Parts: sequence; structure tokens; C-alpha cells
Amino acid sequence: MSHSTDVTPGHAPTARGYITGFVLALVLTLIPFGFVAFGSLSQGATLIVIAVTAVLQLGVHLRWFLHLDMSTEQRWNTISILFSLLIMVVMVGGTMWLFYSLYVRHMMVGH
Repeated sequence: MSHSTDVTPGHAPTARGYITGFVLALVLTLIPFGFVAFGSLSQGATLIVIAVTAVLQLGVHLRWFLHLDMSTEQRWNTISILFSLLIMVVMVGGTMWLFYSLYVRHMMVGH
């Protein structure tokens, strides 16, 4: 099997692409920072804004800095990232479930 080092024109890194990614990442960082610093939303709404902008920023980094997309050339990279996301969701979800269960059990001690 030969490995080609050709870069397709659609995937070639450019200064414009990096600047676009940087500006988007900066905006997606400043949005939750502004909501936290000025306290204009409730705590729950602020957490939702932080979570949504974090997911969007992840997409920006994957697209503009790691140059990953849904093309056939990137299929294995995309599959490995999706599998990693699944493992992270299972780990974070399991940890939250465990801590919630421990919290509920500790609150039952006094009753």
C-alpha cells in the first residue's frame, strides 16, 4: 500500500482558515466569559451557555485546526473521534450517576 502525501485543495491549510478558526474560537470563549463576569443570566442558563459554546468550540477546533470533516478521506479519523466521544459520554455520565447516587444515599442517613 502506498501512502500519498498529496493534499487536496479543499483540505489545504491556509492562513485565512487559521484566522477564521482563531476568531471563532475567541468569540466562543468570550461569550461564556461575558455571561459569567457580568452575571446577566441565572446560574442554570449560564451553565447551558457554557456547555453549548464548549461543544461549538470543539467543532471549530476539529474543523479549522485539525482539518477534520466528514469526507471519505477522513473517515477513520472521524470514526475514532466519534468513538472517543462515546467513551467520554459514558465516563462522564457514569461518574455523574455515581456521585448523584452517593449524594442521595448520604442524604438518607439522617432520616
